[in-house]
Amino acid sequence: MKTHSFFVENLKCGGCANTIQKTISKFTSVQDVTIDSEHSLVTIDMDDTKDELQKIKQKMAKIGYPEMGQNSLTASAISYVSCAIGRIGV
Repeated sequence: MKTHSFFVENLKCGGCANTIQKTISKFTSVQDVTIDSEHSLVTIDMDDTKDELQKIKQKMAKIGYPEMGQNSLTASAISYVSCAIGRIGV
C-alpha cells in the first residue's frame, strides 16, 4: 500500500470533503481517504497503481476538484453543485 497526497482546487467546506470522500472511496484500490479542508489537501492510502491514481484525479476534476494549478471557471462552477450534494449527505 502507498500513500498519495495532493492539493486540490475549490475545496471549501465539509460538503466538498464529503463529496470527495464518497467519490474516491468508490475506487477498489483505495483503502482510506483523508480530507483536510483547511489546507485543500487530499491524502489517499491505496494499492500502488499509477493508472488508478490518474483515474482518481481525473474523476475529481470532473466533479469540480482538480489538482492545484489546474482550475477553470467550469470546474469552479461544478464544485458548487458537488458541494451542495455533499452537504445533503452530511
